[in-house]
Amino acid sequence: MLSRFLAGGAPGALLVFALGHCDTLDGPVVSLARRALESGNVNLVLPWVRDSDETEIRKAFAHALAVRKLGGEAKELADRHFFETLVRVHRAGEGAPYTGLKPAGRDLGPSVPAADRALMDGDFEKVLEVLNDAIRKGVREHLHEAYVPYIHYVERLWQAASSPAHGHHH
Repeated sequence: MLSRFLAGGAPGALLVFALGHCDTLDGPVVSLARRALESGNVNLVLPWVRDSDETEIRKAFAHALAVRKLGGEAKELADRHFFETLVRVHRAGEGAPYTGLKPAGRDLGPSVPAADRALMDGDFEKVLEVLNDAIRKGVREHLHEAYVPYIHYVERLWQAASSPAHGHHH
C-alpha cells in the first residue's frame, strides 16, 4: 500500500499519516475519506484498499455523494457510512477485524507518531530511538523476573523484529 502512496496513488496522502491510526476518526483513512467526499475524488482513498476492493469503495463513495446532497443529518449519515465501509474494507485487506470507528484523539504512544513523522521526513532515527529505549527498559525490567517470563519477552521481541507485520500488505 505504501508503494501506491509513494507512486502517486493519492496526492498529499502522506501529509495525513501523523493524524492517527487507520480506524480512528482522526486517522489517515478517515481524514482522506473526508477530503475525498469534499472534493468528489474517490482516488484519494483507493490506496488504502486492495485493488480487488476498489469496486465496493467506488460504489459506497457514489452512494455517499448522492445522499450528501440531501444535506443535514443525511449528509452526516452518508459520511459515517462511507467512513465505516472504507475502514472495514481496509482492515479486511490487512487481515484485521473491523471493530468500529474509534474516537479522535486516541493516545497512540510514541512509536506510531514517530513512525508517521519518519515517513514524512525520511529520518527514521527517532523511531529507532523510541523503539530502542522501550526495548532496553523492557529487557532490564524482565531480567529481574523469573527465567520463563524474561525469555518469553526476549523471544517476542525477536519474533516481532524478524517477522513481517501480521495481517498487513507486504
